[in-house]
Amino acid sequence: MPDLGSALSFWLTLVVMLFGLVLLLVPIFPGITVIWVAALIYGLVMGFDTLGIILFVFITIGMILGVSADNVLMGAGARRGGASWLTIIVALVAGIVGTILFPPIGGFIAIPIAIFLLELVRNREWRSAWRATRGVALGWGLSFLVRFGIGLVMIAAWLIWALSK
Repeated sequence: MPDLGSALSFWLTLVVMLFGLVLLLVPIFPGITVIWVAALIYGLVMGFDTLGIILFVFITIGMILGVSADNVLMGAGARRGGASWLTIIVALVAGIVGTILFPPIGGFIAIPIAIFLLELVRNREWRSAWRATRGVALGWGLSFLVRFGIGLVMIAAWLIWALSK
């Protein structure tokens, strides 16, 4: 029978991880990082055995992939939609500024607006601007699916670790 501290650590970590998973629905929110931090704190509190170290390395790789997925897939979607690299970089900066000024949805609003306006100015044609904007939106949707899947795998790896104790 596990002691109260172990049970509390398990359930608290699981709740935080599930919270991080749900918050992946909020664009720009680092839900993958929340899952990783929960696993790290669990390891620091409960200890890292050999299996824990191996699975935490796996969880860390998942976090790096999940954090990268947003930028790569959104940029690829915008590029596939016809956006220039300069537009993509400026839109990313606009997203960061938007998030800082109007958290948590400022970036979610700023990126597509920046893509559309910059491509409209560059091409002087709203259809191509809309294609690029749609591309970034599709990339964002795909990145959500990828991050959600990675988040589930990270939580499953942590569960294997936690339940092996």
